[in-house]
Amino acid sequence: MTPPAQPAGASDAAGSGQPHPTDTPEEPATVSAPPLAFGMGNPTADCIADSAGGLTFDLDAPERTDASDHWSAALVLRRRAGGAGGEEAEEVRLPLTPNGDGRLRAVLPRTVALPEGRWDVHVAQGDEDPVRLVPGLLDLRSLVDRRPGPSTSPLAVRIPYATKHGNLSLRSWLRGPHAEAGDILLDDDGLTVHGVLYRVEDPEAWLADAVVEARCRRDAELVVTAPLTADGPDFTFALPYAEPAAEWRGGLDVWDLTLRRPDGTDPVRIARILDDVVDKQQIFAYPPRAIDTPYAAAQAGPYYTVDNDLSVRIDERPPAAR
Repeated sequence: MTPPAQPAGASDAAGSGQPHPTDTPEEPATVSAPPLAFGMGNPTADCIADSAGGLTFDLDAPERTDASDHWSAALVLRRRAGGAGGEEAEEVRLPLTPNGDGRLRAVLPRTVALPEGRWDVHVAQGDEDPVRLVPGLLDLRSLVDRRPGPSTSPLAVRIPYATKHGNLSLRSWLRGPHAEAGDILLDDDGLTVHGVLYRVEDPEAWLADAVVEARCRRDAELVVTAPLTADGPDFTFALPYAEPAAEWRGGLDVWDLTLRRPDGTDPVRIARILDDVVDKQQIFAYPPRAIDTPYAAAQAGPYYTVDNDLSVRIDERPPAAR
């Protein structure tokens, strides 16, 4: 059962083991707007996601004063510049062609690589400047409980969503191997995580001698490991709070969770991306548990970062309510 939404708490910081291509993330919202013709405000696009990672966009065709006039249009995806990482903005253009139903269609297949990040969706008509699209119907049913088949190619995940400003954007992940977090069970001493490893040739052999590594962002030399058990591609591990809590000295400590083999190669960040929820912080929120540390009373618990990676944070315990 999905835990109730809680305030996201402290913002995420760089150093989760994956690049952070986003700038300031926009919170998704449920938005459904009627179609608007070109020249009458921002046009609306419907979007259908398939289970392989492809997306299909349908929007109204621009009006022409003369049927003989030539026109062209393209769907333009622009990746937001990369904040702390300093990445430059990128652009992907997809041709818009008639779909046979009086509308225009653009297809983003799984085979078109879309680097990780948030991509704002625009439409460009002829030589005119691209304009943002408004989300219409977002059909994401195929993303629910997605379980990819065996393959060693990178896993492509694209989730369209409405930003807090009511615009259409995509969140893209491109990962291989990928460790998908599943059920998380909490108790007063720590957490137990169930997950699945994808995009390796032999998941059971990969996991045979692997461990879970928790690395502190404040000091990358601080590392805690925990054993895991595996059954095919499925894995389970328990991480007590005691060891990371022993290193806490006040403020916020974030420990990022990764699967790692004994030789240290191919570390795999644990994340949750195989569903239709674009920002897990807003939905999968876990109440922290009170813990005792050598330094002072504190609280600890798991959370999902802005990239939907799984981490544990240890923080000061708030004053008791009177």
